[in-house]
Amino acid sequence: MRDSIYTIPISEVFEPKKGCPICAMRDTLEQRCVEYIMGAAMMEPDIRIETNRLGFCTEHFEQMLHQKNRLSLALMLESHLKELKAHNFKPILEKAHAKPKKREGMKTVNDTCFVCEKIDWALSRMLGTVVELYGRDTAFRQLFSEQEELCLPHLELLLCAGADKLSKKEYPAFEKAALELASKKFDEVSEDVSHFCKMFDYRNAGGDWGNSRDSIERAIRLLTTRNFGE
Repeated sequence: MRDSIYTIPISEVFEPKKGCPICAMRDTLEQRCVEYIMGAAMMEPDIRIETNRLGFCTEHFEQMLHQKNRLSLALMLESHLKELKAHNFKPILEKAHAKPKKREGMKTVNDTCFVCEKIDWALSRMLGTVVELYGRDTAFRQLFSEQEELCLPHLELLLCAGADKLSKKEYPAFEKAALELASKKFDEVSEDVSHFCKMFDYRNAGGDWGNSRDSIERAIRLLTTRNFGE
């Protein structure tokens, strides 16, 4: 697969200063990957071998369903189903026959995903670049501090990348900056969710909802990286 589709200029996701930049990075990578495999790449033997072996998760099946080329998806499903049948559902049977403690971590249908694997690989490389830029580029550190938010799952990924890439002297400042971005949005969303709940008290009937009406969706996005209810 062409690695170029998994390369995004860091400035492209940080310059807008809107939302979580790592979510924007992930969304762009996802879109490119799904469009690629639903196009001509679907007929490439190495791609089909991998999609047959890994399949797709629920999230990415849904994204592929929204693409116009349903034939591409049908062809991938046809060969993936044949692959599962050829192995006589071996992964499912192995998990069923295993002792309860051993079942943890054993992967079966929908536990692996071609798109997830590619995105995880690309995102890991790009997060490393983000951290390296933060360590050596003063202008990027300023740009980083001007971001609107960081969702919690991507805060975790960034901090882990920072701990791996930065020196013990550099890491504390990076952690502080990342936590400030995440905390700012976290506090805002928490307050809005609480306000939403209070508005159901009869004593607040006719009161001002403020920014709380979409607080549930924003809280879910903060916790999961995904948009719901749109």
